[in-house]
Amino acid sequence: MVETVLGPIDTAQLGFTLMHEHIVIQTIGLRDNWPHTFDRPFVVRRAVEKLQAARDAGVDTMVDLTTMDNGRDVPLIEEIVKQVGIQVIVCTGLWRNVPRYFEARSPDVLAECFVRDINDGVQGTGIKAGIIKVASDAREISGPLELSFRAAARAHRQTGIPISTHTDAANHSGLDQQRLLAEEGVDLTRVTIGHSGDTEDFDYLERLLDRGSYLGMDRFGLDHIWGQPLLTTEQRVRVVAEMCRRGHAERLVLSHDTNCFSDHREPSFQEQTWPQWHHAHISRDVLPALLDAGVSQRQIDQMTRDNPRAIFRQRGPY
Repeated sequence: MVETVLGPIDTAQLGFTLMHEHIVIQTIGLRDNWPHTFDRPFVVRRAVEKLQAARDAGVDTMVDLTTMDNGRDVPLIEEIVKQVGIQVIVCTGLWRNVPRYFEARSPDVLAECFVRDINDGVQGTGIKAGIIKVASDAREISGPLELSFRAAARAHRQTGIPISTHTDAANHSGLDQQRLLAEEGVDLTRVTIGHSGDTEDFDYLERLLDRGSYLGMDRFGLDHIWGQPLLTTEQRVRVVAEMCRRGHAERLVLSHDTNCFSDHREPSFQEQTWPQWHHAHISRDVLPALLDAGVSQRQIDQMTRDNPRAIFRQRGPY
């Protein structure tokens, strides 16, 4: 079984799954202090519209990796999801902004918070987190982010739910993530190294695979960010096709890392700047391109259906 916003389901019901997405991203604390900055009815309408488009394009399940430091609001997500009916798995964990409360405390204190989200539910909703998210960009993890990774590892070992990460592929940061998680006793086959599709460095990707982790090929539609170029959709398709040709389809998952709404920028700016960065892009555009590039339908099903099911099926504390 895996926990979703609308309750636990059997992993066989996951269907076509996007493994690294967001629904609503907010600046933490902003609307609590200046409520006028958040137009809730607009956000709900926009999110419902975009999730319906994804569902209509064939998406059955979405993994929302929005952590508390990115404004996680599970009551809001519940309101949205109930209007759409799409299956959504929410996370616990942290992105890169570790609250100061934890910095002078043991990783066990933070791990306990993660475990509460997993066992009791998030923000008083009773909706339980189904995955743990952690993030680092540097080649070597240090400071508060090391505390976050150790806490995630300990929460994972207590609960068995999977771990998914944010990385900077240019810095090969996934390698040190694997090192630290393994140091904490994590079975790396239960970890997805996110944003691995941001690079054409096959040696780096093979090194990650050698340690057993899944690779998140999960930024389709995002070809540049903060003025820095990433890979185009065509390049990302070629990378996935080559990895499939090498026999690695069983360790890849696909996604966009996009959102329905983010207060970091105006919605019109996002749509003009990244016109293909939406939750239906893979279904509508990427899958046909992968087939044209020689990827088989069986391999596509492996990446979008079988691998997500395996990630959530492999569970249990250790």
